[in-house]
Amino acid sequence: MCQAIRDDIVSGAHPPGSRLTEEVLARRYGVSRVPVREALRTLESEGFVTTRRHAGACVAEPSEQEAADLLDIRGLLEPLGAARAAQRRTEAHLKVLRGLVRLGQERARRGHLTDLRPLGDWFHETLAQASGSPSLASLLTQVRRKITWVYAANPPGRQTESWEEHGAIADAVARRDADRARALMAAHTERSLAAYRLRRPSHVRPSKQPVNTASARN
Repeated sequence: MCQAIRDDIVSGAHPPGSRLTEEVLARRYGVSRVPVREALRTLESEGFVTTRRHAGACVAEPSEQEAADLLDIRGLLEPLGAARAAQRRTEAHLKVLRGLVRLGQERARRGHLTDLRPLGDWFHETLAQASGSPSLASLLTQVRRKITWVYAANPPGRQTESWEEHGAIADAVARRDADRARALMAAHTERSLAAYRLRRPSHVRPSKQPVNTASARN
């Protein structure tokens, strides 16, 4: 239930600021109001939902500053996750990572761009799981979902290079070289986040003070 509502928030089916009434949601998803109520509490703790006086539960409206913070948080957590993965990964994790790299590089060479984003998400999720830290993996997943919600990726222009970087990260993880995995992921994340632009106008509300998200990446 929680995942279904969250997915619809991220996709824009429930626009920012819109009301989320238990009765309407229960009918939409074909469940009772109890799981809906529990899901809304969870989504509020994750920052996707907010409770307003006299309005009840509504889809949150992140500010520009909050949106910029998401990119900074991911930039800090992804390298940590890669370093931990190098120390704690299993052979099963490594097999999945290498398989994804081969598939991603093949799709990039052939220009099958629509396949690359889900493959990239799978790669990063596997790397987070390989960190051996459920808390870190959960945080990374939550941050990535929020970035997808408030940011749109510009048309891909460096997919071949991106998957070469994925391959180098996987090699460092295979060699259990935590320092190299951390450094490679930091550089990869910095380059990747430069491709994001804030969704306008409905997804993000202006901050009280202007925030230059492009300069925040430099």
